[in-house]
Amino acid sequence: MKKSTRFILGGLVIALLAAGIGYAVGNRTGKSLDSQAAAVSASGGENAKKERKLLYYRNPMGLPDTSPVPKKDPMGMDYIPVYEGEDEGGAASASQIRISTEKVQKLGVRTEKAALRELDRTVRAAGRIEPDESRTYAIAPKFEGYVERLYVNTTGQPVGKGQPLFSVYSPELVSAQREYAIAAKGVESLQGASDSVQSGMKQLAESSLLRLKNWDISEGEVKALAKSGEAKRTLTFRSPVSGIVTEKKALQGMRFMPGETLYQVADLSRVWVVADIFEQDIGQVKSGARAKARINAYPDKVFEGKITYVYPTLKAETRTVPVRIELANPGLLLKPGMFAQVELPVGGKGKVLTVPDSSVIDSGMRRIVLVQLQEGRFEPREVRLGARSDNYVEILDGVRDGEDVVVAANFLIDAESNLKAATGAMGAAPAKTEARPSSAGHKTQGTVDEVDAKAGTVSISHGAVPELKWPAMTMEFKLANESLLKGLKPGNTVAFEFVERSPGEWVITSIKPVSNGASGGKSVSGASAHAGH
Repeated sequence: MKKSTRFILGGLVIALLAAGIGYAVGNRTGKSLDSQAAAVSASGGENAKKERKLLYYRNPMGLPDTSPVPKKDPMGMDYIPVYEGEDEGGAASASQIRISTEKVQKLGVRTEKAALRELDRTVRAAGRIEPDESRTYAIAPKFEGYVERLYVNTTGQPVGKGQPLFSVYSPELVSAQREYAIAAKGVESLQGASDSVQSGMKQLAESSLLRLKNWDISEGEVKALAKSGEAKRTLTFRSPVSGIVTEKKALQGMRFMPGETLYQVADLSRVWVVADIFEQDIGQVKSGARAKARINAYPDKVFEGKITYVYPTLKAETRTVPVRIELANPGLLLKPGMFAQVELPVGGKGKVLTVPDSSVIDSGMRRIVLVQLQEGRFEPREVRLGARSDNYVEILDGVRDGEDVVVAANFLIDAESNLKAATGAMGAAPAKTEARPSSAGHKTQGTVDEVDAKAGTVSISHGAVPELKWPAMTMEFKLANESLLKGLKPGNTVAFEFVERSPGEWVITSIKPVSNGASGGKSVSGASAHAGH
């Protein structure tokens, strides 16, 4: 009986101890759960406060189409939500380009500040050596006759001033000399006659003398004729200047007519360089400015002169204006017909806002400069250009002093982020502007379904593209160049990289075969992202 009672009492004690321990543990657990619930509730409240504002939904393929409510595109892909803060800068960001810092470094982007500079430059042009037209003389008798004798009988022969060139015989010349000789003797013989008779004879003598002078008979020959009273059978023509015989038509014994050029002599101690200046540079070229000319025959010599005339006409075929430069020609080194490289230093109009000429992307329709707003963030600006130097160009509008402009890899940025779409979005509202992925070289793998070599396209069933939020699907791509088609056949498993060249136009820039799920084989081709532009 005592053993039974002890057993019962022991069980009650154990039960009470277990109940106490359970109560304590339960009390602690409850407090812990309450604190966790409170923490979860607080966290939910903070998340609710941090919840981003939904702006709109954009097309998953990058097409310029947005929706205020969720929907799917024709391929069954969900439109991607765009939240507040993803389009930094509001409407201004619609025209901006964002590229990751890693991509910027990979492209080798370099910038330089727009700054005020003096645009001193040198206009260069091709020219040719020509004789000075004011130092070129033609020898053409003013009467009919025959070439009696040649003293200079080769073209290119140097002659001195007064050197005999040729002698001629002319019946008219002989008759005119006799007429003058008779008139001169008549004046002497009628010295005692009446004034009217003497006056008539003097007029006859003077008219005969004037006729000879008009035929370019020298004064010495006329005096000899008057003194001797005998007419000479021939008349000798002499060089009017020291120079080179550049043209000779006279042949011994030939008959010539009045005004026919028999010789041409040029003084080449000074020559002209006629340079063709392009239309866009002619406004900076002025008469009187200094110029330099270099000749291939004398690479160690520089010939200096000055601009004496800017021609008033433009050659429509070459869009150039001739400019005349006068040069001294010591030693007659410069030969007519030689080619010359001409340098015309032109000054600027003081300090103007300039950027490096490599920073300007000229499409023919407009000029674009990429301005770096911050690291990895660029804004294309349309600019108006002014004067140019060898390395810089004046900016009339579009860029401010001190702004950083991209001077290297700007064409790669154009390809990477599709500059045309960004510039087309200038001034557009953000809800209507295409919100495109900033990353532009997307990689994936797939199987070739169809190849259209004529159209330059390929249809590929590819895997998912996470950065574009694309699921696995089949779609058609264009190829950046024909070389990518080499060895490409339906059924091939390939790894490829593609970019978006224009909204909705996806272009493959490199593609290579894949075997056993691993990259292998030789690359079909490699093309830069800009090759498709």
